[in-house]
Amino acid sequence: MRKAIVAGNWKMNKTLDEAIALARSLRDLLDAVHHVDMVVCPPYPTLSGVSEILKGSPIGVGAQNMHWESQGAYTGEVSAKMLLTAGCQYVILGHSERRLHFGETDDGVRKKVVAALKSGLVPIICVGERLDEREAGRTEQVVAKQLRGAVGGLSAEELLRGIIAYEPVWAIGTGRAATPEMANEVHTFLRRLLRELHGEGVASAVRIQYGGSVTEENAASLLRQSDIDGALVGGASLKAESFAAIVRAGSEHTGG
Repeated sequence: MRKAIVAGNWKMNKTLDEAIALARSLRDLLDAVHHVDMVVCPPYPTLSGVSEILKGSPIGVGAQNMHWESQGAYTGEVSAKMLLTAGCQYVILGHSERRLHFGETDDGVRKKVVAALKSGLVPIICVGERLDEREAGRTEQVVAKQLRGAVGGLSAEELLRGIIAYEPVWAIGTGRAATPEMANEVHTFLRRLLRELHGEGVASAVRIQYGGSVTEENAASLLRQSDIDGALVGGASLKAESFAAIVRAGSEHTGG
């Protein structure tokens, strides 16, 4: 059975004081929750402070992005080593907002995935289609290209250390979540693609999260689906009670 994982992407929200307060609230609410992996991904300036608050708790810390180089003349970027020293265990890579606003490509995401794995960070690898691509019937084509681009060349062992996140672009921050059945269809397709790449052992073990307007109201129905192994949560992760409710739904996950 795959263990559910619920991660909160705080995006460009929360000052240091606000982030620390939210982390304290989450620690109090979730300290006794089991059977689910929990992660929060605050903005860069708050990573160390949040990590300190969550030290010794069951809640992990991740970053929202990183560069593939270990150091150098890359103004405004951060390396895997910097994230590790700030207390991170995870990193989100290939998020659609990075692709849309900052021109990230499949090849760039692949290089980041390789660098993250080499450093010991767990990459949360995002794929997802735009609304026009879904309406054109190209969902599978788009997510297959993104997934192949991100994990191409990885060994089975490396792939098993990563997490896939399916986030339909049209559902992110819009309040328009995919139906549980619609989301599960894409998850099932991604798992079939993983099977083609590395066989049944990898396909049945790799966790695939759903992201895109996940709320405490729809989380349980999404997480009951056979191939949905958790959630990558945006807006709802900024409120402690809402995120905790989604985590509790994840703790009841019995996928695959």
